[in-house]
Amino acid sequence: MNLFDVYPLYPITPVKAVDCTITDDKGIEYLDLYSGHGVISIGHTQPDYVAKVKEQLDNLSFYSNAIQNPLQVELAEKLGKASGLTDFSLFLCSSGAEANENALKVASFHTNKSRVIAFDNSFHGRTSAAVAVTDNKKIVAPLNAQQVVTFLPLNQIDLVETELKKGDVCAVIIEPIQGVGGLDQGTTDFFQALEKICAANDVVLILDEVQSGYGRSGKFFAFQHHGINPDIVTTAKGMGNGFPIGGVLISPKFKASYGLLGTTFGGSHLACAAGIAVLDVMEDKKLIENTNKVSEYFFEAIKAIPEITKVKGKGLMLGVEFDFDVSALRKKMIIEKHIFTGGANNKNLLRILPPLTITTAAIDTFIVALKESLAELKA
Repeated sequence: MNLFDVYPLYPITPVKAVDCTITDDKGIEYLDLYSGHGVISIGHTQPDYVAKVKEQLDNLSFYSNAIQNPLQVELAEKLGKASGLTDFSLFLCSSGAEANENALKVASFHTNKSRVIAFDNSFHGRTSAAVAVTDNKKIVAPLNAQQVVTFLPLNQIDLVETELKKGDVCAVIIEPIQGVGGLDQGTTDFFQALEKICAANDVVLILDEVQSGYGRSGKFFAFQHHGINPDIVTTAKGMGNGFPIGGVLISPKFKASYGLLGTTFGGSHLACAAGIAVLDVMEDKKLIENTNKVSEYFFEAIKAIPEITKVKGKGLMLGVEFDFDVSALRKKMIIEKHIFTGGANNKNLLRILPPLTITTAAIDTFIVALKESLAELKA
């Protein structure tokens, strides 16, 4: 059997990783400034994390949600404290796509409506493949048998209000900072207006923090930069530092009932141990503080690259934009300079998503390599 060929692959085979350094099967070391789409939050093979996961693996790795699991309760309590959402409830699942799917189920059951509003260039795991354009609105295939998504431009609150007044929308789902879409984000005025019109129209406001959450933006959740209170928050990538885990944080306005949501692997003992370890390390190592310190340094240091047209994002969820396709630049950085970066749907954007343990010295290494690569591509 062959692998289903849907990912272009670089000729690199990682065999070991520590903190922000990856080593391949030839012994070459790479600086990781991408952390697998932002998955590695507290550094590769962080010792406290590894110990916690190994300890749990020696005892019990998985059993179904039909039995009590005290680790789920511990994870929920620690996540509530770290995020400030102490009055929310937590539903555990296995990925960001699953988290968003369950969030939309809650919204649909709560409102008895089916349509979903999302935004141009957004990605929620289930809403990326636009198939038609009608009246300047992108329409996509159903999320399930009932739900259809309408895409609207960011920061145009009047268009959102027009759609919500039609009375068939169950939820608005939005990334505080777009990930694969290219690091665009709504303004604070837009987010605050969005919160108000959702409440006025009985529409559930879902903040997709799958990539932007867990300190990556410089706050625990990126929506907290805007002073709003969403109804549901979804999270995943940095939650397990590489172990598959996702979560749906649900406000007290929603009532739980047996059978409302479901998952097979969500909230396993091993996943919870990984999730607890991440939160403990984030607090002990003050990683949100480090994120803000290194981010400030990055924004200043990147000014030394005149070819950059724009720097986007917040914290350590960053993008540097050029006036040309960065595919060759990204390949040169990986193959010749041994630095991992990421791409986006915006082909002119280089994404920077390092582990939150990254140092200013590593940023200096990146700046030097980027200058060299740009010069070599021009030569």
